[in-house]
Amino acid sequence: GFTAAQMRTALVGAPVLSKPLDPVELSGRVLAIEPRETGVRLLVDHPSIARVPPEQTPARVRVVVAGSFAEASALRPGDWIRLRAGLRPPPGPAAPGAFDFARQAYFARLGAVGFAYGAPRRIAAPADERAPARDDAWRLWWSDLRQQVARRIRSALPGETGAVAAALMTGERGAIPAPVLAAMRDSGLAHLLAISGLHVGLIAGLLFAGLRFALAAIPALVLDYPTKKWAAVGALIGAAAYLELTGATVPTQRAFLMLAIVLMGVVVDRLAISPRLVAWAAVVVLAIAPESLLGASFQLSFAAVLALVAAYEAVSAYRLRLFAERGVLGRVALFAGGIAFSTLVAGLATAPFAIYHFNRVAWFALAANMVAVPVTALWIMPWAVAGFILLPLGVESLALTPMGWGIDAMLATARTVAAWPGAAGFVSAMPSGGLLLVAGGGLWLCLWRRPWRWLGLAGIAGGLLTVALSTPPDVLISGDGRLFAVRTPEGTVLLSSTVRRRFDAGVWRRRWGGATASAWPQAGASLDGRLRCDTLGCVYRAADHTIAFVADGRALSDDCALATIVISRTPVGRGRCPGPVRVIDRFDLWRKGAHALWLSPGSVRVETVAAHRGIRPWTPQRPAHGGRRGR
Repeated sequence: GFTAAQMRTALVGAPVLSKPLDPVELSGRVLAIEPRETGVRLLVDHPSIARVPPEQTPARVRVVVAGSFAEASALRPGDWIRLRAGLRPPPGPAAPGAFDFARQAYFARLGAVGFAYGAPRRIAAPADERAPARDDAWRLWWSDLRQQVARRIRSALPGETGAVAAALMTGERGAIPAPVLAAMRDSGLAHLLAISGLHVGLIAGLLFAGLRFALAAIPALVLDYPTKKWAAVGALIGAAAYLELTGATVPTQRAFLMLAIVLMGVVVDRLAISPRLVAWAAVVVLAIAPESLLGASFQLSFAAVLALVAAYEAVSAYRLRLFAERGVLGRVALFAGGIAFSTLVAGLATAPFAIYHFNRVAWFALAANMVAVPVTALWIMPWAVAGFILLPLGVESLALTPMGWGIDAMLATARTVAAWPGAAGFVSAMPSGGLLLVAGGGLWLCLWRRPWRWLGLAGIAGGLLTVALSTPPDVLISGDGRLFAVRTPEGTVLLSSTVRRRFDAGVWRRRWGGATASAWPQAGASLDGRLRCDTLGCVYRAADHTIAFVADGRALSDDCALATIVISRTPVGRGRCPGPVRVIDRFDLWRKGAHALWLSPGSVRVETVAAHRGIRPWTPQRPAHGGRRGR
C-alpha cells in the first residue's frame, strides 16, 4: 500500500505555478467543460502561459469563464483556445487541519486555478498535437458526450429541474443553484446528487430486469440458453458506460466494482455479496488512486456500504422469514421499513465522517429519505434509463418530462424538511485521532460476527467524544494576513472583515460549530469591551493576554510595548519588537500559512498550516527567513 502511494505520488507529479499571475495570456486544449451558475469552468491541458518557462508550466489549468463569454464561445472538449486570465497556485487549507485543496489538485495534476478576462478564442492546434494520443482521444470523446447529453437534458428540462436531472444522468452538478444544494444538504438528501451505489445499482438493476424480460419473451432463447447470464453481462456493459459518462468518481468506481463482482457471480452461479466484496472493491480503488483513502468520498462511500452489508448480513435470516409470512401489503410495509432501516444504518455509519469533513449533521435525514429514496428508485431513475434509450432517437423529452415531475417532488421534500426548525446543525471540528477511533470501532463492529463485535461501539463513542473534549482556537489568521478572527467567551466570532476572504470565513465558522459571526468595529470597542480598534489596528484582551493586530506599521512600537502577542500585516525586523511573547508578521504568514492560536493564562499555543501539512510534494517550500533576518 505504501509502495503504491509512493509510486502514485511520483507518477502524477507536475509543476505548480509558483506565484500569482494577473493578467497573463493562456493557451491550451479544453479537456472538460463544467457548467456553473454564472458561467462555465474549463479544465485546460497542454497549457502555455506567458512569462512561464515550459519546464515550469503546469500540466493542467482550471479557469472560470463568465456566463456571457461562455455562451459566445460555445466550446467543446478538444478545442484549442487562447484567453487572458488571472492565475494563482491552488490554495492551501484555510486553517490548520482544514481541507487541503492543494493536495487534491496535485493528484489531479492541476497546477493553477483562476478566472478568464473575456471570452476564449479558438486557435489552431499545434502541429505536434493535432493527433491526440489514444487515451486522450478516449477521454475527450466521453467528455464531449457528457457535455452534449447534459445540454440536451437541460434543454428538455430548463431551470433547476434540468440541472438536477443532468447531475443524476451525467454527474455534472456545477449548474445546480446554491439554494437547491443547501436544501439537499440540510435535509440529508445530498447523497442523491452524488453518483454512487444507489444510482449505479438502479441503472444496472433496471437494465438487468429489462433484458431478462425481453429475452424471456422469446421462447426459443429462454428455454435453451442462459438468458439470465446474458442479461447480467448486458447490465454490466450498461453500468460501465454509465461509469464513464458520469466521470468515474470514487463512489462510482466502488459501486461499479462491487456490482461487477455481483454480476460476474451471476454468470458463474455464485453469491457474491459479503464484506469480502467491499474489501476487493477497496483494494482496486486504492491500487489505482491511493490518495483517495484520505478523501471524504472514499470514507463516506465505503463506510455506508460496509455498514449496510454487515447489517443485512446480521438480519438476513430474520428478514427472509418476515417476507415469507407476509402478503402484498405486508411486503410493501416491509419495503418501506427496509428503506428506513437502510437510511438509518447508512446515516449512522457516515455521520462521524460527515462531522469530520463538513462539520454538519442533518437531523431529519430519515424523514426526508423515506420520501425521496422511493421516488428516486421507483420513478426518477427508471425514467432516466428510458431517457438514455431515447436520446439517440431525439425524443428524450418523452422520458425526461415525467422524470422532471419526480425531481420536483424530491426538491419539494428537501425544501420542506430543510425548513423545519433545527433541521441542520453544525459541530466543531473533530480531531484526526477521533476519526481514527471511529474508523477502528466501526471496522471492529462490522467485521466480527461474535458478541464481542459490540466493543466497537466504545471506539465510535470515544471518537465522537473527542469533538466535545477538543477546544476550538481562540484566534485565527488567514495566510495572507487579510482576515483575522477571534472567538468570544460566548462562542460568537468577530471577523476583521465580512467582505474579504469570505471562503476562509465560512470554513472558520463551520470549524467553530457554525458560530454566529459579525464584523469587529472599525473604530471603538466591541459590545463586551474586549476588542478595541482604531485606524492603525486593534487590540484584543483575553486569558491574561493582550493581542495587538497591527494594520499600520506606525502602531508597531506602541503595540510591541503593550501586547503579549503581536500579529502584523507588515514585516517586523529583528529587534524591533522584543517585548511580546510571540510575534507573527507577514513573512511568518507567507512561510507557514494560516495560524491558529489557543490562549490560556500564562501560555499560548500556536498551530500553523505548514506544520500540520508537513513537507509534501504539494506544499510550497518557502525560504527559512522570508527575505529578512530571523528572530
